Amino acid sequence: MKEVFEYLKSLGIEYELDEHEAVFTIEAVKAAGLDKKGTVPVNLFLRNANGKRHFLVIHDGDKHTNLKMLEGQIGATHLSFGSAERLMKHLGLTKGSVSPFGLINNAEHDVEVVIDASIKWRERLGFHPNINTATVWISYDNLMKFIESCGNPVKFVDC
Repeated sequence: MKEVFEYLKSLGIEYELDEHEAVFTIEAVKAAGLDKKGTVPVNLFLRNANGKRHFLVIHDGDKHTNLKMLEGQIGATHLSFGSAERLMKHLGLTKGSVSPFGLINNAEHDVEVVIDASIKWRERLGFHPNINTATVWISYDNLMKFIESCGNPVKFVDC
């Protein structure tokens, strides 16, 4: 978590922090009342059929992601969830803590970031700072500044 805050500071990104009990699902986020402070997107770590491509999908937590439709938009074959081992290897994260902030651990820049275009219009976004007992609130513009600084490819889709 400390690394995330240091990285945000180095980029001049302002943020707000809420610490809370561990949350693993959007339902738990809502039960904790975090959704009342802003949009808390769902973050999915996916892989393609042969496991050579990995994706961090960021989409509106109120929408269901249609993986078949997503496959066509990003040119991937048979998307499925990446294993805990792959998640740790590529983003240095554990299940339940998937977040764009994990990109600071992806030195190879091989995780492709896929963003639901509807996120662009949200004023305040909440993400785990690589641990699910806290939420960091940032603007969409600062999210993009962070992702661009990490050097990972980004694609926008309609989830």
